Amino acid sequence: MQRKRKARTLAANDASKLRVGIVVADYNGDITGNLLVGALETLRARGVRGDNVRVMHVPGSFEIPLGCLQLLASKAKPDAIIALGCVIKGETKHDEYISHAVAHALQDLMLTHHVPIGFGVLTPNSLAQAKARSRGKTNKGCEAAAAALAMIAVH
Repeated sequence: MQRKRKARTLAANDASKLRVGIVVADYNGDITGNLLVGALETLRARGVRGDNVRVMHVPGSFEIPLGCLQLLASKAKPDAIIALGCVIKGETKHDEYISHAVAHALQDLMLTHHVPIGFGVLTPNSLAQAKARSRGKTNKGCEAAAAALAMIAVH
């Protein structure tokens, strides 16, 4: 059994010492690229230093959990991880299998390693929905980053 690591506390407006990993899928890169920009902007706005953020690119959303595991096993274990991907509904149930597998694997990683993972894997029905959820005020990358930081404060 893995021993719990000492949790860092998140001061009201000081996240400068936090280490954050981001795992981003390259598939649907126009969408995930926007999610990444939103996540990075949120981290910067909350005070996380750029040199404390490690971004790992993986081929697709299915590979996100392994990327998270690799970050968790690294020497500079992150205080939180943000998972970013996009699985658009198609003509088959492929999207459902991928989405469920990724969600369950990320949940297992959080519970096993006691590190919050912000879930920014979009599961839209269309490219238009994906674009809407990856831009501006509805950028789910921003929300995933904010959720990960919020969980550091309570975990």
